[in-house]
Amino acid sequence: MAKISPLMIAPPAIFAGLAALFFIGMNRDDPDALPSMLIGKQVPTVEGLQPLSGTELLTDEVLQGPGIKLVNFWGTWCVACRAEHPTLLVIEDNLPVTLHGVNFDDTKAKAEKYLAEEGNPFTTLGEAPTTRTKIDWGVYGAPETFVIDEDGTVLYRFAGPITSRVIETTIGPIVAEALAD
Repeated sequence: MAKISPLMIAPPAIFAGLAALFFIGMNRDDPDALPSMLIGKQVPTVEGLQPLSGTELLTDEVLQGPGIKLVNFWGTWCVACRAEHPTLLVIEDNLPVTLHGVNFDDTKAKAEKYLAEEGNPFTTLGEAPTTRTKIDWGVYGAPETFVIDEDGTVLYRFAGPITSRVIETTIGPIVAEALAD
């Protein structure tokens, strides 16, 4: 009787394991969604944000206040942020929300100049001079937008530029559901 070497079994077993992982990953509810540990939890602090001229500072009190809020992390260096900017300028016309912004990995002068030239869609705004706010919120790219309810609970995180389609198919229904509760 011939002996079978464990080295002969390893490649097919590894292949089967990888195939199972790929199959499971492709059959998730939304394979494009990036999970966030903040969903269903209180918003992290925005303590330490610095004001940008011409806009009220985003504070923890604002995030705990009434109404549905969107918190958008952005930077002038971000091409996708620049692409979503026209949508942000009219988002409050399309959704019953208040838009707040966090500028990160940027300079105050560049952010202020950009908003002066392109328009400022944010009700409140802050510049994150360190990476602490970005880390606390779990942000690793830009743009990223969080939907926050009236109690300061994170309902949803959207990674990528907001477009009218994203408003209609993703963020709009989440806001409507939050308002219905």
